[in-house]
Order: sequence, then structure tokens, then C-alpha cells
Amino acid sequence: MCGNESSCGCGTVTIDSARAAADTRTRSTYQVSGMTCGGCAKKVTGHVSEIAGVTDVQADVAAGTITVLSDNLLDTAEVRAVVQRAGYQLVD
Repeated sequence: MCGNESSCGCGTVTIDSARAAADTRTRSTYQVSGMTCGGCAKKVTGHVSEIAGVTDVQADVAAGTITVLSDNLLDTAEVRAVVQRAGYQLVD
């Protein structure tokens, strides 16, 4: 509260620090060719999660995509190289 509720009307504000921190991360989605099953998805996400700054990787096999949350914008060339090491390709 700001201590001046009667004139500003702000009321009580609750800040969820975990959510606030999540909002500062970068979300990037990449198209991956050859990812056809859960095993493929696990292999790709495992490799990509090892990139410095990556905090989460989710794969959507049906869409052929991975969504990466990271502390900073990732270098696409680095993501491409890691995906290739896993045996798959990023689609431009």
C-alpha cells in the first residue's frame, strides 16, 4: 500500500517475484525437422537445455517445434549447432 489509499485508490498490490522473474526471460521458438516422437523430443530438449542461460525447453512433436526460455537472447547459430549434434536440423 502507498499509505495514501483514500486519494489514490491503489489498494493492495501483491508482486509474485517468481512470476516477475519469469517475465524477464526470453522466449524463442524454433522449427526442428526430423523430431517425430517423444524420444526425439527428449534428445533435442536435453541437448538444448545445456546451452548457457537456458532455463527451460519444451518440445511440441506434432508442430515440430521447441520453445526455449533463456536469461538472454540466444545465438541461433549456437542453437543450430546443438540441435545438429543431437541429430536434427533447425528449419529456417
